[in-house]
Amino acid sequence: MKGRYFTAGIALVAIAFVATLLAWPHLPERVPLHWNVHGEVDGWGPRGLMMVLGPGAMLAELAIFALLPVLSPKRFEIESFTRTWLRIMLAAIALAGYITAVLLFAALTGHVDVSAALLAGVSLLLVFIGNLMGKVRRNFFIGIRTPWTLANERVWYATHRLAGKTIVLSGIASFAAALWGGLPGISAWIALVLAGALVPVVYSFVHYKALEREGALGA
Repeated sequence: MKGRYFTAGIALVAIAFVATLLAWPHLPERVPLHWNVHGEVDGWGPRGLMMVLGPGAMLAELAIFALLPVLSPKRFEIESFTRTWLRIMLAAIALAGYITAVLLFAALTGHVDVSAALLAGVSLLLVFIGNLMGKVRRNFFIGIRTPWTLANERVWYATHRLAGKTIVLSGIASFAAALWGGLPGISAWIALVLAGALVPVVYSFVHYKALEREGALGA
């Protein structure tokens, strides 16, 4: 099973590399790399960074995900939710590939609202990951990792069931905010994404303390 997912990941990296290679002769020596809240370019860099920030970053992500099982301590092994972890890996690499496509298109044409496009892409990733939250087991790398979720399995599961809902809702709402654009849209996007993540963090503390008062934390 792992082999299929990693093969798909390598294929995504290869596609990004070939796309960047094909675009290379048409790219200016200095390409846009940063945009302000008004969608105006305010940062440039050598076109070589397109390889680093595109397929290079995707390959680095693939390597990191390959190392995570080795780095996981006992009782927190990633193998307990392998399929979910691999799906998250592919989603993260796919997002990096999407970002590569947006940056290439912007460098070649200049006719794209990069801020809106990138924020919308992240929002879609949040919706996808939110749907997987309930399947994530206790670990030190993925999920809502607070002192209270890591200390107690019941708190972990309850928090991640809630996180699945809040992250999906924030992803949908933030997608709309990204399409709104401009400073209001970006501000709303940040607030919505933070809310989707912070609500389960607060809940993990409240739920832990409730179980503690009831003497229901277990060993």
